[in-house]
Amino acid sequence: MDALTLSRLQFAVTAMFHFIFVPLTLGLGWLTAWFETRYALSGDAKYLSMTRFWGKLFLINFALGVVTGLTMEFQFGMNWAEYAKYVGDIFGAPLAIEATVAFFLESTFIGVWVFGWGRLSRKAHAAAMWIVAFATNMSALWILLANGWMQHPVGYALRNGRAEMTDFPALLANAYGWIEFFHTVLAGWVIAGFFVMGVSAWHLLRKNQAEAFRRSFGAGAVFALVSAVLLAVVGDRSGVNVARNQPAKFAAMESVWETRADAPYTLLTVPRLSGEGNAVEALRIPYGLSLLAFHDPHAVVKGLNDIPRQDRPPVLPVFLGFRTMVALGGLFILLSAAGVWLWRKERLQDYPLYLKLMVFAIPLPYIAIQIGWLVTELGRQPWAVYGLLRTADGVSKSVTAGQVWLSLAGFTLFYSALGVVDIWLLAKYARKGMEEPVPAEAKP
Repeated sequence: MDALTLSRLQFAVTAMFHFIFVPLTLGLGWLTAWFETRYALSGDAKYLSMTRFWGKLFLINFALGVVTGLTMEFQFGMNWAEYAKYVGDIFGAPLAIEATVAFFLESTFIGVWVFGWGRLSRKAHAAAMWIVAFATNMSALWILLANGWMQHPVGYALRNGRAEMTDFPALLANAYGWIEFFHTVLAGWVIAGFFVMGVSAWHLLRKNQAEAFRRSFGAGAVFALVSAVLLAVVGDRSGVNVARNQPAKFAAMESVWETRADAPYTLLTVPRLSGEGNAVEALRIPYGLSLLAFHDPHAVVKGLNDIPRQDRPPVLPVFLGFRTMVALGGLFILLSAAGVWLWRKERLQDYPLYLKLMVFAIPLPYIAIQIGWLVTELGRQPWAVYGLLRTADGVSKSVTAGQVWLSLAGFTLFYSALGVVDIWLLAKYARKGMEEPVPAEAKP
């Protein structure tokens, strides 16, 4: 493999590994803040135990997310120097704001929260976690606004052989970035809800601290259900956005080859392994694809045959990834709705099979969000910045394949070790259960 292919593989490995940890913190921070607020307002010691238990798991993920995120940014200067040179004036601005504002805020108040037990009032201590949760999500906003600009560049001018920012408010208002933000954050909230439900289900099956874990399960189920329903709504808007701004990606997502108005939606589609056309197309819904793509049954949907071969993304992985993600999204709504119903009826422990299912369901939202990003990034190819800079033109000219092989091997070994440590710590403290409540640790 050449330096370009290896650099793409290295960035994919580091980005996907980093994204194992980040999504959980996006939602678990809000749930931890909610549990502590219940404790601060009611004085119920069970909520204190819940806060400390879920807060500890939040901290483990936060630490790993920071470590793995730093190496990603170094790659822009090392592996992708031509990219950084060409669009760094624009791409660097939101990343700088993320580091100096959002990350600074969340890391500062995590310190306040960790070392503030017994030193702050209950309400002030809970407020610190609300700030952490807010800052964590704002950190995601700036990164996703940067990525949204790569997907749909706005507010720039080409000068001196590079892209220069001319309209920062246009970047801030870029609809592509905001839709990506809500789509990603809501997916992270689903992960947090399923994580809380799964861990709680494990303890409920063993009748460990049943009351506290029933409360945790209920909060996780409601959080996951609301997030999953909103995610479906935002996902629909994301599909319309892609159809309008990245027709090649949308065509690959649906494996559409012929451009046509009044386009039907094909329920059973099997793309050819050759990457040209479909082997099977059956069970068509009239006007369905035009309605899905543009909310207009008579809209024209562009097919891959009208897109130059060199500008097409890889169809098969994008198509399979998109349909898998959508199917999992529907499953999340069903599973979380069942959890809310059983929790409200106080019948969770009457259905041990469902509780076992929720334990095994913990990885599913992680899989869905990783697939979603594969669809997003593979679907943008062959562009690093859509319509502006090809990925092949963004790689560093001075980096050799041997150098990238060496760094890729190092990252893989290091990240594998970190992954083992993270899973071990999460499993250890999740199985340990909640500590006995000690209300005196926080001032009234």
